[in-house]
Amino acid sequence: MTEVTAYIGLGSNLQEPRAQLRSALEALAELPQGRLAAVSSLYRSAPMGPQDQPDYLNAVARIETALEPEPLLDTLQAIERAQGRVRTRRWGPRTLDLDLLLYGERIIDSERLSVPHPGLAERDFVLCPLAELDAGLEIPGQGPVQQLLACCPSDGLTRVGTCPLPAAC
Repeated sequence: MTEVTAYIGLGSNLQEPRAQLRSALEALAELPQGRLAAVSSLYRSAPMGPQDQPDYLNAVARIETALEPEPLLDTLQAIERAQGRVRTRRWGPRTLDLDLLLYGERIIDSERLSVPHPGLAERDFVLCPLAELDAGLEIPGQGPVQQLLACCPSDGLTRVGTCPLPAAC
């Protein structure tokens, strides 16, 4: 299989989020059958779900991969578990959240995986970093990232820094 460009959303709000994202990016840089191509800036966002938790640090990584979507998802979930991710409540606090946002131009709707990631068009903490990485990006079935971003409500998203893994940027 040839390589496909995929975008991975990263988020953390527990146990030193910046360090969690750095470790996740290091793991993405070691992906089997792939490589880390680019990483957005870091953004601080309010939690989507319960508000009794700290703000999140978010970023988006662009990877080139020969892994099929579900094995890639398995790899992302293994990275989450290795960094202490425990799924206790929906939209609750987490050490690490890795979401497969886009996989080439494919639209996937299986029991385990939906791509583009559900809710992507309503999340400024995903759209801003995506647009930063590729201003001309088309979201399959939804339209240009810039157009989606213009229609997305801003929820106090703040750019807070640059790539926490300089060698990959």
